[in-house]
Amino acid sequence: MTIRTWQIWAIYVVLAGNLSEEQVLKQACPSCDATQLCNCSSMGLDFIPPGLTGKITTLNLAYNKIKHIRSQDLQQAVNLRTLLLQSNKISSIDEDSFHSLGKLELLDLSNNSLAHLSPAWFGHLFSLQHLHLQGNSYRDLGEIPPFSSLRNLSSLHLGNPWFSTIKQGNFEGIELLDELWVDSGNLSQYEPGSLKSIKKINHMIINIRSINIFSAIVRDLLHSVTWLEVRKIAFRIPAEMQLLRVMSSSFAKKISFKQALLTDGTMPEIASILEDMPKLVEVELTDCRFLGTGRWKMQIQANQSQTLRVLTIEKLSIEEFYLFTDLRDVESLLSLLTKITVQNTKVFLVPCSLSKHLQSLEYLDLSANLLGDQSLEHSACPGGWPSLQTLNLSQNSLSDLEMTSKSLSHLRKLFLLDISRNNFGEIPDVCDWPKNLRYLNLSSTQIPKLTSCIPPTLEVLDVSANNLKEFGLQLPFLKELYLTKNQLKTLPGAAPVPKLVALSVRRNKLTSFSREEFESFKKMELLDASGNNFICSCEFLSFIHHEARIAQVLVGWPEQYVCDSPLAVRGVQVGDVHLSLMECHRSLVVSLICVLVFLVILILVAVGYKFHAVWYLRMTWAWLQAKRKPKRAPPKDICYDAFVSYSENDSDWVENIMVRELEQACPPFRLCLHKRDFVPGKWIVDNIIDSIEKSHKTLFVLSEHFVQSEWCKYELDFSHFRLFDENNDAAILVLLDPIQSEAIPKRFCKLRKIMNTKTYLEWPLEEKQQEMFWFNLKIALKS
Repeated sequence: MTIRTWQIWAIYVVLAGNLSEEQVLKQACPSCDATQLCNCSSMGLDFIPPGLTGKITTLNLAYNKIKHIRSQDLQQAVNLRTLLLQSNKISSIDEDSFHSLGKLELLDLSNNSLAHLSPAWFGHLFSLQHLHLQGNSYRDLGEIPPFSSLRNLSSLHLGNPWFSTIKQGNFEGIELLDELWVDSGNLSQYEPGSLKSIKKINHMIINIRSINIFSAIVRDLLHSVTWLEVRKIAFRIPAEMQLLRVMSSSFAKKISFKQALLTDGTMPEIASILEDMPKLVEVELTDCRFLGTGRWKMQIQANQSQTLRVLTIEKLSIEEFYLFTDLRDVESLLSLLTKITVQNTKVFLVPCSLSKHLQSLEYLDLSANLLGDQSLEHSACPGGWPSLQTLNLSQNSLSDLEMTSKSLSHLRKLFLLDISRNNFGEIPDVCDWPKNLRYLNLSSTQIPKLTSCIPPTLEVLDVSANNLKEFGLQLPFLKELYLTKNQLKTLPGAAPVPKLVALSVRRNKLTSFSREEFESFKKMELLDASGNNFICSCEFLSFIHHEARIAQVLVGWPEQYVCDSPLAVRGVQVGDVHLSLMECHRSLVVSLICVLVFLVILILVAVGYKFHAVWYLRMTWAWLQAKRKPKRAPPKDICYDAFVSYSENDSDWVENIMVRELEQACPPFRLCLHKRDFVPGKWIVDNIIDSIEKSHKTLFVLSEHFVQSEWCKYELDFSHFRLFDENNDAAILVLLDPIQSEAIPKRFCKLRKIMNTKTYLEWPLEEKQQEMFWFNLKIALKS
């Protein structure tokens, strides 16, 4: 065998060893192949896949079964920016597991089984901005501040059902946070001043049950929190409300209550506290419960807030809403509000007196409620909502468009009206609308035909998801028209809408455009006609691509086409589509592709011949055949007592000492040596396999030189199949030089296994002990 062949084989084996870890990674998580995003979520993994490299910036291991994070698992992922480990079974993390992740920005360890938090985990995460630790099993944050090194931290999520204690110093090192979420429903111990070290928190979310603890926390956050969000707290006992008086000194600009409980006995005190807050701008109640009928047991003792402008109520559950009063007690507190949202709260009426007190109201959202035609007339009574500009009445119980328009006609400043998802059906020919109405949403209202009831002042009209078959209204100021999901077969005429710049006719029954239809829209900038039944032809596509004056045209083609070389485009901007050879000259393009493929094959054959690709393929095939557990030769074909595997550097001892001692013994042993017994001209891999199979034993002469030889490793691999797969005692180890198993290179993993499971003979330097060595070796060869 030439030196060049040996070098090529060595390079092959080294590359195969280096690729093994990457192959394991690819098998465990296929999406990690050649990409910066490695998504291994929900794959049943119980370990972090090996082979992670510096090219990965996002690693998603969420929803697996990982229990432990080791020091070396993430050592090579030095460019990681996002690490998602939530919803595993992680109970332990080596202290230096994250030391190489200096560029990490988001770490999610939520919903695992961590019983404690170690500051060492976060000591080297200098770039970390988002840390999620909620849903574990720790009861406190430890004695040493765990987050003191996280100077760039922006959001921190903490807590679990067992989290019970917050102590002073827990948040040391954190001065500014965009979001702090403390899920502490069972928090029972809070040391005053624990949160005072944080100078500013933009959004504080706290899930807590104890009013006493809540009061202590608020006292520490009076001047630092901009938005305070309180979850799952019950304001049930009026006597406890005095503890909340501290909130009236808070500088918070927004207060949110989510899944909270309010009663007739506590609501007046809460309203009073909120009105007294000096900088409060917005109050929000989401998914809360109210027990009572609005008949307060005490008067609200508060001056009208000069800063409160926004009130949002969503999904407020009032168990006896039909007995609820007209809220006269709060009318005087609402006159400065500019934006009110009351969604999905079973509102069926706004008292006229309350509407008249809303003098500053500009935005009102009453969507997903129970307002009907009669109740809307009473709610929008003359003098009510005098400053209103935007009104959302979608998904209510309106059914008479004429009555709806008349009820709102006195709103002189009304600019935008959304009455979608009501059931109007047939609409009249004449309606009375607010004079300044510019935007009208009538989508999903079961309208079969449009009439002149639609106000001519509109600039934006949405009549999507109805049953319209045509559109011919005169709307001289209209700029945007949305006709999605109707039954139109032709484009609306351009003459009635001369200022139209955007038109959506998605998901109708259009089949084509005419040149006249296109040219009539002189000011059109956007036409979205995707999702129709267009017949694709090269001529049609050429027209809309080259001759249409519209800046952007979106057209989606169906599955069937009537052109020799159809172009399939779904929801793609036609301006981005170019008529190439493939689109209308398929035969020519196919011919060119065939020629190109032939040239590529020819080049590959030439390169393979030059760089001996056939030899590598034969090598790989031999390896695979050996892996498939080749059968041993029958006893009659056994020619040798032992095949000797040794390094060329140890040939002097093997050929002059061992061979002489064993082959001249009585009876003599017949040994197979590659220099002497390999068949000339036969491929070396075949010689190795045949010699091992035709030998009773395989004798390995181990030394420092042996573990540096790639051919010795190959011989060891083939012998290893017999040793382990056939459960025999085919390998004999002779340790020529002292060698520690730890010093054996990783690529000799099979040698490590053998040395850990088999006894080996050591060559003694003293002549008195060499006789015993030869005796033991001969016994092993005869066994």
